[in-house]
Amino acid sequence: MPNLQIDALFQLIKSLTKSEKRNFKLYVNRIHSKEDVKFIQLFDVLDKMTVYDEGVLLEKAKGIKKRQLSNLKRHLYRQLLTSLRLVHISKNIDIEIREQIDYAKILYNKGLYLQSLKLLDKTKTIAKERHQDILHFEIIEFEKLIESRHITRSIENRAEALSGESDRRNEVISLTARLANLGLRLYGLYIKLGHVRNEKDAYMVREFFRSNCPKLPENKLTFFEKIHLYQAYVWYYYILQDFRLCYRYAQKWVDLFEEFPNMKIHDPDFYMRGMNNLLACLFFIKYHSKLKQNLLKLEAFCTESAASFNPNSEILAFLYIYTARINLHFLEGSFTTALKLIPELNAELDRFKSELDQHRVMVFYYKIACIYFASGDNENAIVYLSKIINLDAGHLREDIQCYARLLHLIAHYELGHYNLLEYLVKSVYRFLVKMKDLNAIQTEILTFLRNTIYKSPMALKKDFIKLKARLVKISEDPYERRSFLYLDIISWLESKIEERSVETIIQEKAGITIR
Repeated sequence: MPNLQIDALFQLIKSLTKSEKRNFKLYVNRIHSKEDVKFIQLFDVLDKMTVYDEGVLLEKAKGIKKRQLSNLKRHLYRQLLTSLRLVHISKNIDIEIREQIDYAKILYNKGLYLQSLKLLDKTKTIAKERHQDILHFEIIEFEKLIESRHITRSIENRAEALSGESDRRNEVISLTARLANLGLRLYGLYIKLGHVRNEKDAYMVREFFRSNCPKLPENKLTFFEKIHLYQAYVWYYYILQDFRLCYRYAQKWVDLFEEFPNMKIHDPDFYMRGMNNLLACLFFIKYHSKLKQNLLKLEAFCTESAASFNPNSEILAFLYIYTARINLHFLEGSFTTALKLIPELNAELDRFKSELDQHRVMVFYYKIACIYFASGDNENAIVYLSKIINLDAGHLREDIQCYARLLHLIAHYELGHYNLLEYLVKSVYRFLVKMKDLNAIQTEILTFLRNTIYKSPMALKKDFIKLKARLVKISEDPYERRSFLYLDIISWLESKIEERSVETIIQEKAGITIR
């Protein structure tokens, strides 16, 4: 029976680019003799395999015995990481700074503590300029250690200066960690529940934020203190559905990178994350021109920076650009045009399938389903909605799981699958009750579908008009508006009443002229 479990070494080798493999071979040739063939042989065999199978591996790697495999794999893994560190040191300022700290440690251990201090002083300047607060603190602590153990004849009041620097860095690190934790906890809350559902949810989020977010003078904060503060506010207002205030802090986030352009190079992921949040807010407040402008800006940045991107940056660039492109189509109502995006989007999802989390995949499936539904292709909408329904996602993004089932119902209704609908309505109702997410709009839609399955077209039109009136009234409740973030049910009802496509209705609302 082949051993098909995920293997860490195999995964690492499969993640290597051609240049990284070439550099690894050059590195190995420098540090190992030609006689050390087992080491290289293991790498070559794993590199050629498409699926990890230990039996096939031992069969192809002649001379490697099973009892040797574990140690060889462990050694190869370490050497690969060492080689990658050498390749990526120029692309990651934190790795470069750590290397200089390591060199300073070596000099100190050899008794050359004045040389060590000189190197640390130079490195500290770089850490300060690049806002590497934790490494900055580590350097200061090393300087303190040297000064406390040796007579260096350094500048007057050196001890007091270092102590003051250490206290300040410690405060910065502590506050940055506190703000980062706040943002992370808010993000975790959103991943589980989505937007607030009622006043009880809103009160809980407000109280949590009020008790955990310190009052801070923005003008005195460091770069990353500001970034984490803005990130916390973005998630706070996003969960509360206050997209205008969310937009304000997302813009501050992006503007900070414009103020320190070098940080876009040194931390492109954080910059792209800020742009993604800005684009999402612009979508929700329906600021079409600004969304289009900032999408072009993000695309240009990703194109210009592609050569220096690591795999993680490539994944984020894909996620954020395609999300914004789809949202732009949603805003314009250009769903038929958006269909052209789906094949390349699926290709990218397949390319990054081992790196993408279930949440990201679920969001894309839902957006694809909405594109198909709005363009009139209910069969394909059902295909992608079924992918979400069949995912073993637990409580992950309960909001999307609920609305996927609701849209799934409507798509079957459009196709005239009335016998199936009787079962599906009951099933969806049970699911929504279980998830504790059955709101007024969902109740109205479920009741409508259950009561109008077999009605005549003439009677249906009157029911559509009545349902629209009820939903418009319900939508005045700020906590019910979240339903329309996932499903533009009003436009669907208008399409049924006016006997026109959903796409045409949304385009007219967006001010798009159809030719």
